Amino acid sequence: MLYRALSGAVAFAAVVLAVGVARAADDSKYPNWKGQWDTVNPRFGGQQVKFDPTKRFGPAQQAPLTPEYQKVHEESMADQAKGGQGNFIGHAKCLPGGMPFQMASPVQEYIITPETTYIVTGTELRRIFTDGRDWPTDMEPTYQGYSIGHWIDEDGDGRYDVLEVDTRGPFKGPRAYDATGLPLAFDNESTFKERFHLDKNDPNVLHDEITVFDHALTRPWSVDKTFKRNPNPHPNFGQTFCTEGNNYVVIGTDEYFLSGDGFLMPTKKDQPPPDLRYFKQTRK
Repeated sequence: MLYRALSGAVAFAAVVLAVGVARAADDSKYPNWKGQWDTVNPRFGGQQVKFDPTKRFGPAQQAPLTPEYQKVHEESMADQAKGGQGNFIGHAKCLPGGMPFQMASPVQEYIITPETTYIVTGTELRRIFTDGRDWPTDMEPTYQGYSIGHWIDEDGDGRYDVLEVDTRGPFKGPRAYDATGLPLAFDNESTFKERFHLDKNDPNVLHDEITVFDHALTRPWSVDKTFKRNPNPHPNFGQTFCTEGNNYVVIGTDEYFLSGDGFLMPTKKDQPPPDLRYFKQTRK
């Protein structure tokens, strides 16, 4: 339920890219990020997606939230304690996690071409444009935002070491950092700065140093997400689809549960049924 599905078109595009487009990059100029990358994410007794992988999810993330959004988070968790989804209701609708949630995906693949670097997860495809373009003036809102990056050769050996990325909106929302509904600002004006690079001591460890600038925060929030390259030269890239086995039904702003025998059930104690004003009522 935490991971969203790729659309059929995006899934097909990802397969085409993985098979053919990756060879377009000049291997002598770009870093070797080939393979499957597994998140280095201490589980702390669970498998919840976390923004800061070194801390437990939820309040233990110690997000520098403003008082207003601290209250949003508390109300989200209180609703979840009653059986609701709180500020994480988007996952019940199978909406994309977007930024920065998608960068906590357990498995990632990086496909480098001179014009674009693609980040493929089990749920979403992210494009980072490195062709020198300017910011478009007609961007449509998305959950991922729009990413422009540039490569840096820090040690002067003729091979790029670092990919620096700026990601801006407009975004769609609401978006959350984790399943407790840890919120980003509802104005959807987040911006993100990232530095991707291999670890200096281990070329099989990839870092994504990411900083969030968001009006729900009292200051920028930075973490270092790390990923370990799978040593299997032929790893299994699975697919997950949120719609498979999703028994949540969202009607308006309320979520319900679909029972095994196909009937609508409440998710909270004393939850009223949905408004059926447009249905002909059957008299008993």
